[in-house]
Amino acid sequence: MAPKKKTRAHREPLVRPASRAVPLRTMTEEALNSYFESLNGHKPGQLYDLVLREVEEPLFRAVLDYAAGNQSRAADILGINRGTLRKKLKTYGLGT
Repeated sequence: MAPKKKTRAHREPLVRPASRAVPLRTMTEEALNSYFESLNGHKPGQLYDLVLREVEEPLFRAVLDYAAGNQSRAADILGINRGTLRKKLKTYGLGT
């Protein structure tokens, strides 16, 4: 008997109805504007690294879910090398 395939816990996607779809670019800009407003005059620091940390993990989770856990396929979808993907997954504790 073949071993059971591990499945990922299903998460409901955070999707707005199609009639109200907002481009990712717009949502990003809104999030950044909100971040700047919340600083209350304080100077932001290392914003580039902050944004990458905030975006990469959910990006990798979503693509891996879409690729049904297939890292080679996920890397192809992302347009990165599989080794690079594996390194990033390890960084975020997402390795399987």
